[in-house]
Amino acid sequence: MPTGTTMSLDMSTLYLVATLVAALLGAMLLFFWRQEKIEALGWWGAAYILGAASIALWTVSGNDFGGWLSLAVNAVGFMACGMVWDAARVFHGRSANLIGVLLGPAIWVAVMIYLAPVSPEMRMHLGAAIVAAYAALTAGELWRERRKNLRSRWPAIFVPLLHGVVLMLPIILGDLLRSQDDAATIGTIWIAAFAAELVLYAIGKVFIIFILVSERTVSVHKTAASVDPLTGLLNRRGFGEATTRMIEREAKAGRPITVMIFDIDHFKSVNDRFGHAAGDDVLKVFAHVVANTLRITDLVGRVGGEEFAALLPCSMEEALLAGERVRAAFQESGVAIDDEPLETTVSIGVAGGPANTELEVLMASADTALYQAKRGGRNRVEASTEQPLSLEQSRRDQALKATKPNLIAAMRSSIIGKAAA
Repeated sequence: MPTGTTMSLDMSTLYLVATLVAALLGAMLLFFWRQEKIEALGWWGAAYILGAASIALWTVSGNDFGGWLSLAVNAVGFMACGMVWDAARVFHGRSANLIGVLLGPAIWVAVMIYLAPVSPEMRMHLGAAIVAAYAALTAGELWRERRKNLRSRWPAIFVPLLHGVVLMLPIILGDLLRSQDDAATIGTIWIAAFAAELVLYAIGKVFIIFILVSERTVSVHKTAASVDPLTGLLNRRGFGEATTRMIEREAKAGRPITVMIFDIDHFKSVNDRFGHAAGDDVLKVFAHVVANTLRITDLVGRVGGEEFAALLPCSMEEALLAGERVRAAFQESGVAIDDEPLETTVSIGVAGGPANTELEVLMASADTALYQAKRGGRNRVEASTEQPLSLEQSRRDQALKATKPNLIAAMRSSIIGKAAA
């Protein structure tokens, strides 16, 4: 390069780079959508492809199409922005909002047609406002999910907000400096800033998308490790972790807690007579009954083969009523195998205690009550009559019971030794 010369990028080059980057990222998102079957990736990928097409046509023509073609190109760009917002909705489990996606382009077309002729300044302000509105909506969708505590949550909110701020610069600065007749200069600076920011936004947004998807996948696998695949209830590990959190919360509030243990009566005979597939069906029926009979705030888990447990933030009296509802509902569930009605009953043991009672202590007391229900004829709810001890007291009692035989044996040896002497 000759001495004294400088290299600069014109606007067309910047927008060409933005087009290529958006198209490449869109193709990559669509590829991963096909691989991972995540619907939101399809929305994001399609949005990037549409955005790349809109920028490319806008750049090649110098934004001077005229007529319907100009309206269509800009409308496609706004639709791409709306699809980015819709992808955030779909990613978080909400339904797609096609009306919202089309509203921005519809406003643009309506203004351009019914308020024609429209000044270049007004076109720029309206376009910036529409894109900024979609950016704010995208950030809003992510803000609604801030409670989920993902590491990428705050960057995911910040990036679209920054994009919206850059888009609003011509409106803010144009109004502030209009008295100095610098509108043309402000517009040129904004176009250059927007071109550079568009590339950074496209890359940064995809980077955040993949972080969100990765963290969602990890979260799904962690959840799967805590859920029983047959019944959909918590497994023993998941039940233990969830109940620990509930007990801590209820202890702070000073509320009592109650544990119920369920054991399906004569379950082994069902497996022996009809096979394990029929036994699995009975387990799924009971899981459905208990999940739909107890409150949504109650925790339920499968802690053994045909044994289930529940932790209820309530008094013993309320838990006994809830247990009776479960017993009656399961008995009336109407299970039939090969058109042969099957008797379905469950025995339930219930134990309650103050807010700071450990889960192990309550489970032990409820298990004792369960065996009393079994011995009492099954198909019944039995309340524990034991006064729950703290975990420390329970361990001391167990240690004392374990050492007592040794003490007796030592005393006997001492007595026999003295007699012999």
